[in-house]
Amino acid sequence: MRKALTISLTSLTFLIIACGGQATHASRPPEPATATEAVTRPTQPAAPTNTPVPSPIAIDTPTSAAEVPTETPVASVSFINDVLPIFENSCNKCHGVEQVKEGLDMRTYETLMAGSFNGTVITPGNAEDSFLVQQLLDGEMPKRGPKLTLEQIQIIINWVNAGALNN
Repeated sequence: MRKALTISLTSLTFLIIACGGQATHASRPPEPATATEAVTRPTQPAAPTNTPVPSPIAIDTPTSAAEVPTETPVASVSFINDVLPIFENSCNKCHGVEQVKEGLDMRTYETLMAGSFNGTVITPGNAEDSFLVQQLLDGEMPKRGPKLTLEQIQIIINWVNAGALNN
């Protein structure tokens, strides 16, 4: 029995030493801890990116409203100068130039306001009720090519909320 106890204690001592612990009868003193390197962090802020700065918009949508900026004042948005170029670059290939999908032609103010086979897509003065705006915010349009930036969507929202004028 005594031999079994000695073997057990010896095994336990080796186990403790192997796991980094100290046996109670160890004859050498513990080794001092070694210094570790300090991790340095940059003191300069990260370089700015081209990512838009989010801010709230005036409509409630499934997309987070905090993601759409409000840089363009509502009264200063022009269909010809601000909105139509967005449509020409991102929408007209499928809605006017090569095709007129769903009957929606976005090449001119008149054809845009005429709507699609399913009815109007712009509700002047109310971006929240405008089907086109909802499609943009939900990421449904454009289906081909890159999605509109938050700034581009906000320009369209501001134009619609200002009455969707032909200006």
